[in-house]
Amino acid sequence: MRVAVVSESFLPTLNGVTTSVCKVLEHLARAGHEAIVIAPAAGAPATYAGFPVHAVPYVAYRQFPVGLPSPLVQKLLGDFRPDVVHAASPFLLGAQAIAAARRAGIPSVAIFQTDVAGYARRNHFGRATGLAWRLVRWVHEGADLTLVPSSASMSDLSAAGVGNLARWGRGVDLTGYHPRNRATPDAAGLRQRLAPSGETIIGYVGRIAPEKQLEQLAALRGVPGIRLAIVGGGPALPQVARALRGMPVSYLGVLTGVELATAYASFDAFVHTGTEETFGQTLQEAHASGLPVVAPRAGGPIDLVEHGVDGFLFAPGDTAALRSFVQTLAADPALRLRMGEAGRRAVLGRSWETVCADLMGHYSRTIARRGAGLARERRSAASARNEAGSISTSS
Repeated sequence: MRVAVVSESFLPTLNGVTTSVCKVLEHLARAGHEAIVIAPAAGAPATYAGFPVHAVPYVAYRQFPVGLPSPLVQKLLGDFRPDVVHAASPFLLGAQAIAAARRAGIPSVAIFQTDVAGYARRNHFGRATGLAWRLVRWVHEGADLTLVPSSASMSDLSAAGVGNLARWGRGVDLTGYHPRNRATPDAAGLRQRLAPSGETIIGYVGRIAPEKQLEQLAALRGVPGIRLAIVGGGPALPQVARALRGMPVSYLGVLTGVELATAYASFDAFVHTGTEETFGQTLQEAHASGLPVVAPRAGGPIDLVEHGVDGFLFAPGDTAALRSFVQTLAADPALRLRMGEAGRRAVLGRSWETVCADLMGHYSRTIARRGAGLARERRSAASARNEAGSISTSS
């Protein structure tokens, strides 16, 4: 299979879109498929997993490179002649790729990963929220299939009039993120540094941006026996630091690989505050690491956290409930252990290998449907020509 991956985000930018694209490319390479990557030119590597990476122009927005439509996209697709176009979190660049694929008769699969309309709501854009949904519909209506990561996203897109939807979640590294990491010297050393008096460590991993609403962690001020550890970076770091000033917080910066797994292993519980997660990859990583999770009852976390079993869900904005659930976990090590074990069991069927195999199935079915549709169109056109010829002959 030949797959053209067009992504609004790629290395060196680290986020959920980049992670899933990299995992898909690694799977394609292992399975012997061919691929190219088209992504914003922002220090991207020349190749990844043995596949060429083609850079396109971009503009910077809130520390993110935003890919711009370019004639290069159509040329690259024409030269590569893919069997399917994979549009990761499509916006301007992805919309152009989807349109170019449709003109060329190439099936396309769009991956919905960014809550654009949620961003408009949070920033009180009013009528712009409706405009944002129209933009989402415009981008996705050209795709043969849109894959959504959660039941909440499915409901939102259906209500917005986007058709041809199917569920596709995200995988998690079940080996790298594992409860046994807690016993490593590195994790023990980090725990000692973060909580020298044996406090309960409440951790967060992710981008530090306005949509993550980390200022809500100020509700934990004064909870006895806890320390906060925040992994990540982003434009809202100064505001978050001001909101949490005077609290026992450690900022660990952006971590990846073994260092990130070690950070999870040093936590006792995981907390998330953002309400605009279309999925919530870090929640899966926390569960894989054997941690209970506290998160809002909104978006992706609804599908990832079973309230009272492997964590707690609080109503969006209910910081009193957030505080109460953290207090409960901080005071009960046995409960943390039971919930952490339940979280680990919940993700055992979500390896990246399994999830990417599901994606290959979506590709194959989309290619088959497009092929059947083209065959019907050809038969219809041939029938019309024959009918026209018969009329001409009889005349």
